[in-house]
Amino acid sequence: MEQNAQKEREKILEIKNLCMEFPAGKKKTVKALNNVTFDIYKGENFGLVGESGCGKTTLGRTLIRLYNPTSGEILFNGKNISGKLSKADRDYVTRNLSMIFQDPVSSLNPRMTVEEIIAEGLKTRGEKDKELIRKSVSSILNKVGLLPEHGSRYPHEFSGGQRQRIGIARSLVVKPSVIIADEPVSALDVSIQAQVINLLMDIKKEMDLTILFIAHNLAVVKYFSDRIGVMHFGTMVELADADELYAHPVHPYTKSLLSAIPQPDPDREKDKQRLYYDPSMHDYSKEQPSFQEIRPGHFVYASDSEMEQYRKEL
Repeated sequence: MEQNAQKEREKILEIKNLCMEFPAGKKKTVKALNNVTFDIYKGENFGLVGESGCGKTTLGRTLIRLYNPTSGEILFNGKNISGKLSKADRDYVTRNLSMIFQDPVSSLNPRMTVEEIIAEGLKTRGEKDKELIRKSVSSILNKVGLLPEHGSRYPHEFSGGQRQRIGIARSLVVKPSVIIADEPVSALDVSIQAQVINLLMDIKKEMDLTILFIAHNLAVVKYFSDRIGVMHFGTMVELADADELYAHPVHPYTKSLLSAIPQPDPDREKDKQRLYYDPSMHDYSKEQPSFQEIRPGHFVYASDSEMEQYRKEL
């Protein structure tokens, strides 16, 4: 009980009924996010998983206000950052929230040196001291496992893993309190993925960061995250602690995702039963679903009758 109260006191991001729509032609819109509600607590790693196109990246970009939400609230340390932002509010967002983008190639300007790319955030904030900028860039390059002399090179001179380290350095140089990591390892080789994940873990402890980790690799997310939210077509369908979610999945979509994780044992992989999720299995014509707590800290998107069935299964 005290632990829950402590979490409430240390809530850093609170997302309430967030919706995001994009125009899709004359008089038509596509709903990318649909009433997504969850909290992120100070110092935790929050994992966000789901298939490609489920709205994970849209959510991340909406939180840092690259996209404007059509409804709902985003509260950062109790401050509403979801409406029209003043210059001071926008500076507050960019100073405290940074994003690591998915593609380490297209997210780096090929015409800028590494030092210029990393220093851009500092210059945007109004920093003009060239020596301070140079020292900050050198320091952050060391922190992510690169050398200060790499600052004079261009992105095409680096490998994929090194380019992602440059992207991480760019997000960290402004010393944010929250990092949104949008599939930071999906474009990398498996051996490099482990290096980048461990780098993020070390930097998180050293800089006391809170991380929203977006991915579709559930094995990676389980290793990295304290809590995990599962998204399907713009809706959060399940949320729980990492161990709880993997041990006791409730929503059929979550079970389907977990059944797709490859097993290292060929015999187990051969005999494994793959579960398939059919959204038409839910009949919401008479009962409207909502995000409900089925066990302490374990939430699932379901109607009342579905909740009764899920409780019986648990």
